[in-house]
Amino acid sequence: MARVASGAPECRLVPEQAGVYRLEGPLTLVTVPALRPQGIDALRAAPAGLTFELSQLPRIDSAGLALLIDWLAVAHAGGGTLRFARAPETLLALARLSEVEPLILGEVGSGV
Repeated sequence: MARVASGAPECRLVPEQAGVYRLEGPLTLVTVPALRPQGIDALRAAPAGLTFELSQLPRIDSAGLALLIDWLAVAHAGGGTLRFARAPETLLALARLSEVEPLILGEVGSGV
């Protein structure tokens, strides 16, 4: 897997089981560009839907939140679903502040 820059932190999308991936590492402006296509590839490979488990995100910023919303849009555009599991409180607080918490909690219909 390609690193963002030599010695820079990396966020990885790790397969756990069929239909479930775990995100590990900081999900920030630095790591989002390298991670975005990996998530899109995973979503396209599983058109029925996926779950991204988020408990192993030590840091997340607004770029990370935007990436999660982008992945939701990609999933819905392809007719699939994306569910986030075990979102850390820092992510939920950021989503609440940005008024998109229902997207992260999966409390909206398919019309994203």
